[in-house]
Amino acid sequence: MVRSGRRSIKLACLAFRVSLTCYRYQPRLAPENAEIANKLVQLTYNQRNWGFGLCFLYPRNVKGYRWNHKRV
Repeated sequence: MVRSGRRSIKLACLAFRVSLTCYRYQPRLAPENAEIANKLVQLTYNQRNWGFGLCFLYPRNVKGYRWNHKRV
């Protein structure tokens, strides 16, 4: 509706019951996410029998990364 020029953003959000904040939200992806993914891929390639617990605790306790479990 907004792209075609028929409605303003405010009216389109009201019609679809979406807040303006939600419509304009742009996620900020940290470059750290790619680093975490690469480390986990390397770790699981070398240690195929480790579950999530060990894959989380090894970088945290042995390597010194301070990532929390939600980020990992």
